[in-house]
Amino acid sequence: MPDLTLTFALTAIVLILTALASGIVARVPISYPLIFLVLGVLLGPRVLGVIDLTPRSPMLEVIAILTLALVLFIDALKIRFDEVGDDWLIPILSLGPGTILTIGVYTVAAYTLFGTTFAESLLLGAILSSTDPVVLRDALHDERIPRSVRRALGVEASTNDLVVLPTVLILIALLQSTAQSSGSWLAFLGQLFVLGPLAGIGVGWAGAWLMDKVDARFGISRLYQALYGLGLVLAAYVAGELIGGSGFVAAFAAGAAVSLGNVELCDCFVEYGETTAEIAMLLAFTLFGALLSTIVTQIELVPALLFALVGILVARPLAMTLVLRRAVASRQARLFISWFGPRGLNSLLLALLVVQSGVSGAERLLAIAGVVVFTSVILHGSSATPLGAWYGRIVAEAAQTLQEERESTAAGLFRESAGEVPRISASELAELLADPSPPVVLDVRARAHYAADHVRIPGSIRVPPDRIVEWAADQPRDRLVVTYCT
Repeated sequence: MPDLTLTFALTAIVLILTALASGIVARVPISYPLIFLVLGVLLGPRVLGVIDLTPRSPMLEVIAILTLALVLFIDALKIRFDEVGDDWLIPILSLGPGTILTIGVYTVAAYTLFGTTFAESLLLGAILSSTDPVVLRDALHDERIPRSVRRALGVEASTNDLVVLPTVLILIALLQSTAQSSGSWLAFLGQLFVLGPLAGIGVGWAGAWLMDKVDARFGISRLYQALYGLGLVLAAYVAGELIGGSGFVAAFAAGAAVSLGNVELCDCFVEYGETTAEIAMLLAFTLFGALLSTIVTQIELVPALLFALVGILVARPLAMTLVLRRAVASRQARLFISWFGPRGLNSLLLALLVVQSGVSGAERLLAIAGVVVFTSVILHGSSATPLGAWYGRIVAEAAQTLQEERESTAAGLFRESAGEVPRISASELAELLADPSPPVVLDVRARAHYAADHVRIPGSIRVPPDRIVEWAADQPRDRLVVTYCT
């Protein structure tokens, strides 16, 4: 079947099957990545023979580049610099070492189990330390889980590519021996860390500025702002490549620049862009399923499965245990964060990048990464719904408010509680409510206490304690707010 016809056919299957399976996925412990990986295996040469790909297939390369650039751009958009001011640095600096520790454990395991060189082992460790946003989606969207916990996972997924991507690109250059002298290494690092980001920042900032001016003058609907954001992704990637840097680094930098320069564009593009990215990701999962069904024969399966279990059951929990040792969170929150570090499409895309760079033995690394991803998709995808329900019940039935439920942001988990909040008595509140300009009264009791006690202050607004930041974002700053809790 010609590539164009096959691409259209696979896109149609992904779109139709995603819609038809949505109700099932929401009710049973199964995930979209698992469905489409298995679909790819079935359509691959080992079973039906509909898809027959090599790691250097042009169709796979185009879809992989588009998907990774889009994911990196959206990841940068999700770093909400406006949400907590300078406090966004706290979770990034805290979770960053978790990525480095994870890379270290994977590196040692790869060196021990597969006999790869140190550079190859480190490369495999970096590839497998990228957190997958698709498999993680169910946990991030589960409203039963305190927002601070979901934000901690989201911040990690959005920022660990800051460590992973440059590491992978540097190791590719090292294994290619393309930068041997100190001068050539300086030039390479300059292109990677200076030219690429500058190209992305230029496209992102100029794009956000231009949209702001044109929107203010003529008015542009949110739909077209979202499409505009997709154009910025492609423009940033092209600019990064043309200037001699990395198009992927440029895409990430452009997303960060847009987030800082035009929040409205961010909001509408995240919604539209995530949908577009998810379709591209699921199409890529299908293609990788077909590809991995053929190249997995290049490795011994038992050591690969053991390697996957070491990464999932040892590397991630160990790293997060160390990172969260001083976090203001319950034991259940620590366990939940420690478990949900799925490996998925990002790892496969990075491994494919290594293959297409011509690194010797790269297909073997892709096959090993594929086994880890399959294992992670099965374990994390099937556990998201039941573990979310388990943690949600603990939050809803807790005798005392859990620490993480008092926080709205990821930063809140990594710092001391704020100072004493000014208090007023019930009689003082009654006087204020009788005023012609009464205060806004927020019922911020924990979920368990709110459900158990049916007494309400008349006219109060129900806002769970971990949703205060979201509620306050659209509120006027000149009105008195009184919060009520237990």
